[in-house]
Amino acid sequence: MPHPTTDAATSARMSRQRRADTAPELALRRELHRRGARFFVDRAPLPKMRRRADIVFPRRKVAVFVDGCFWHSCPEHATSPKNNAEFWAEKLAGNVVRDRDTDARLTAAGWTVVRVWEHEAAESAADLVFSALTSEV
Repeated sequence: MPHPTTDAATSARMSRQRRADTAPELALRRELHRRGARFFVDRAPLPKMRRRADIVFPRRKVAVFVDGCFWHSCPEHATSPKNNAEFWAEKLAGNVVRDRDTDARLTAAGWTVVRVWEHEAAESAADLVFSALTSEV
């Protein structure tokens, strides 16, 4: 059912957006796997935490999030919808607040959080992940 202030076409388009297994996630996973990394996919790093990381290395306590430019307000590519502007501004700002809260919770629990934007090349994103995996906490 569409949001009361969203037209049917927009609602249909948004419902087709993938939550997991996006092209940028798959590209990063392929690159990590090519380099020999083994990991869990779409998993909550902490028990009782309802937020899921895209890629998780539980033994190394590294959680990787591949953030979409629209949904997570990328400083380079974020857009602001014109229809229902107030609703979307609140929604997207809330996503950013939740991201920072997730980062803080994981860091407090001894985890390293790696966030990459969907527009980043898989190779450079994998470099960031490997840097986190090899650094001593």
